[in-house]
Amino acid sequence: MKEEKFIHLLYVPTMACDMGCKYCYLEDNTKDEFKKYNSLETLDYAIKKFKDSNVIPFNISLHGGEVTTLSKEEFHDLIEYIYNYYKENEELIKNAGFKVGSPHIKTNMYNLDKHIDTIKEFNVSISGSLDLPLFLHDKYRVTKGNKKTLNKILDNIKLLEDIPNKKKVSATIFKEHYKYIDDIIKDIKYLNKNTCLDMNDFNFMIGFDYNSNGLLHHLTEDEQVQFYQRMQDEFSKTDLDYGVNGPWFDEFGPGYCTNCDNCGEKFFLLEKNGDIYSCVRGQKNKDYYYGNIYNDSVEDILKTAFKKIFLNHNKEPINEDCLNCSYLYLCKTGCPFVKNVYKSNKSYTCKLQQKMYLDRGYLKDTNSEEFRYEYIKKMRLEDASKFIPVEKSKEYPSLKEIIANDNNLKYIYDNEVFILEIDGVEYKLESQILKTTRDFIYITPNSKINIYMKKSLIEEVTEYPENNSLYIMILSGNLITYGDEQRLKQSHVVTHQIYKGVLENLNSDIEDYYKVDISNLIKEYKNEYSKESPNNLFFTTSALRDYHYIKQKNNAYYHIQAINLPFQNIEFYYIDKELKS
Repeated sequence: MKEEKFIHLLYVPTMACDMGCKYCYLEDNTKDEFKKYNSLETLDYAIKKFKDSNVIPFNISLHGGEVTTLSKEEFHDLIEYIYNYYKENEELIKNAGFKVGSPHIKTNMYNLDKHIDTIKEFNVSISGSLDLPLFLHDKYRVTKGNKKTLNKILDNIKLLEDIPNKKKVSATIFKEHYKYIDDIIKDIKYLNKNTCLDMNDFNFMIGFDYNSNGLLHHLTEDEQVQFYQRMQDEFSKTDLDYGVNGPWFDEFGPGYCTNCDNCGEKFFLLEKNGDIYSCVRGQKNKDYYYGNIYNDSVEDILKTAFKKIFLNHNKEPINEDCLNCSYLYLCKTGCPFVKNVYKSNKSYTCKLQQKMYLDRGYLKDTNSEEFRYEYIKKMRLEDASKFIPVEKSKEYPSLKEIIANDNNLKYIYDNEVFILEIDGVEYKLESQILKTTRDFIYITPNSKINIYMKKSLIEEVTEYPENNSLYIMILSGNLITYGDEQRLKQSHVVTHQIYKGVLENLNSDIEDYYKVDISNLIKEYKNEYSKESPNNLFFTTSALRDYHYIKQKNNAYYHIQAINLPFQNIEFYYIDKELKS
């Protein structure tokens, strides 16, 4: 059976909208152009076709157009369908490491009252839109008849007060909003005190002005940072501290879609007629059109998605600043759609992102050359061979030469003796200080993890194999300072030894290899792992570990080059919470 692939699915049951916002990304497309299609039938058909190809939506959100323009019956049926989908697939979604939520809609909130009964029945979570400061809302967010909308929206928000769902809003910031920053602060405090909105779960978005007919203008990068800093100064260490240091600016952090190497592998927007695009930004843009669920196979849609995002990232050559940035592993050069809007080759919020990474404690990648090579090899048209990390020349014997001259050392660095199996996928492990690339894996609480060790290894570099053991080390991605040299190193979580006598009693399905199930060992220490930086898993034997430290003591050249743990390893992220979209 093909490995399951989990995706985030936005569904657009109607393109119709009751408002005519001055910076709408859909421009003139907000009309119901697919009346011959049934919205529920399309969603049901798409999900069944995806699942038949082992592609599982872990999240289904309704978008538009404007979903509240639907009839009461159609809206109710869609929400009920999504509610039942989550119930029926709860175990499958949770086992993949994702949180099962409630039905969710993105809405302008103007006709929320029309569907309040369905919202209450299924605890629908709301993500609405307001303009801040509020006195500008009716200037830019009006009906198609140019009527004001703010008062009705605020009245609709009051209808949500007794519903235990998530109630959040977002605001898009242009220069025209930014110059009233004091009023924005005042209105955030007002909304926090006088409405049921969770203002700690609020989002700022930085507007891009390609579709506002000259009415609105984007912030410069310096203005973005100044805006962010002003919010920090005003709200840090208040009752909105969590928000200003979290969700308010999370769209620019590494937890959102731009952290994907290729967002075409995970994010999809489905329209009522079966058309599939990248997301709300790419909607109605041929460069971000992936196919039609009625006409194309899921396999072709996935291939097209990857290819189009790849090509859109490569419309401009990679930026030199990005090549030399230690945060490339977090940013991945930014959203391809916005880069192409501005004919740029780097993120339009680059300075803001770097400021956030610093404030939130994201570490600079000390092995950025390795990540750069892997990223270019996967996602760029540039010749990746020019970026292969090379060992710097030294005036003393290289590590490879030292290993070649010591018959015992070779076992420490042998890339054939350990195989790690994660949910049926095998990884041959190599020494972290010899390999030129980095492997990252994702582990969930339900992952099945086996380590295979070549049986002959237990006999090497020891006179008493019965006293030898498989030696497992887990290190957190969190850094601490060790020793007199005050060296910054990964924090040790646990070491675990399994002796030969026990290994011999375990069943293995690979000839000449011991097999150990370490799923529970990894899970036991889940609270110790870093959420932001990759954690580390090392394997060796206790005899080889001892020999490594003896060699370090006796050979200064070896010590210099093998100062970090040399054993076979893999880096991992432990996913034990809801992933953001």
